[in-house]
Amino acid sequence: MIVDMSTGEIPKEEPPQEREKNPAAVALGKLGASKGGKARAAKLSAKKRKEIARKAAEARWSRREGSE
Repeated sequence: MIVDMSTGEIPKEEPPQEREKNPAAVALGKLGASKGGKARAAKLSAKKRKEIARKAAEARWSRREGSE
């Protein structure tokens, strides 16, 4: 099929068109996202936040060492 498309025997498929987003829905999504992180941080204890931060840092550094 790929060979047929490259030689022109079968027309190439057009990529699907993206739908237009509703601006009101986008605004609501951003509003919820900005509240979510702050609410989660307020709910967690300092010890739990520290554990999460340590795990994230270890994940970042392990990727960096593997890419060299």
